[in-house]
Amino acid sequence: MNMDKLFEAVGKRGPVCVGLDTAVDYLPPKELARAASPADAVLAFNKALVDSTIDACACFKVQIAYYEELGIPGMRAYAETLRYIRSRGALAIADIKRGDIADTAERYARAHFDGPFEADFVTLAPYMGMDSVEPWLTWVESKGKGVFVLMRTSNKGMRDFEYRELAGGGRLYDAVGDKIEALATRHRGEHGYGAVGAVVGCTEKDEAAAIRAERSGVFFLIPGYGAQGGAADDAALLLRDGNGGVVNASRSILKAWTTDAKVVAAGLGTATFADAAGAARTAAIEMRDAIRGACATSGARAASGARDASAPRAKAGGR
Repeated sequence: MNMDKLFEAVGKRGPVCVGLDTAVDYLPPKELARAASPADAVLAFNKALVDSTIDACACFKVQIAYYEELGIPGMRAYAETLRYIRSRGALAIADIKRGDIADTAERYARAHFDGPFEADFVTLAPYMGMDSVEPWLTWVESKGKGVFVLMRTSNKGMRDFEYRELAGGGRLYDAVGDKIEALATRHRGEHGYGAVGAVVGCTEKDEAAAIRAERSGVFFLIPGYGAQGGAADDAALLLRDGNGGVVNASRSILKAWTTDAKVVAAGLGTATFADAAGAARTAAIEMRDAIRGACATSGARAASGARDASAPRAKAGGR
């Protein structure tokens, strides 16, 4: 099952998910100018970053919108990016956020779990109901695929609907989480996590520990790190012993070359794909190490708290 493979990848290489939300204007101008087309430049950039970060991340997330805007050539770049990631032995998440039902959902599932757009995981939007998720489970069962369902996201607009209070108590995202957990229980892997995971942003630190504790069997895809304001300490609260989730970063890795001291000193206009790949690698490693460090710190605090709670207490009036 792919969720087991993802758990193992996090254990080996850390919890970073490199987001290939590759906009044309993120590319070095020199390389873009000499490419046959913008889509070709995007693909070459993606391959360079995959090669440079593959041993420092657990997986890659490819956001389809950045490829759709380039038309047919962009979709070829999307398909080839997914193929290249998987050919290198890495795991690919297709960030497509589909949310339709019945035959339409089945067609979407066939498109993104088979053929030229095949990925290992997809993201889904559940707000038409869980019958928008069910058709994808055929592929979970037959090919070991995985899905991440939007639960509590990282954007400002999440409060428009996800935070609505329910008549029976809790918020709407709690109800979605209950449904996700029920499906995760149905398709649980060797490491205790279900093939149905949840998208849980790391921008709301006060809620993170409670969400993680409540969804112990659900693997998280964690957006919001970096450009959206989430930090290593925030992400660590949504992990369990440094695993149980992957933390996505896109712009902070894709555009790392634009703030790299050596590249800036030489002039951004002279930057190459090799420069971008080197800066991306450094950013991914720094992110991985920061999250691992935060997990170690939070784990030590939790262990200390547990020891304090179990320590015998002196009686009143005692020495």
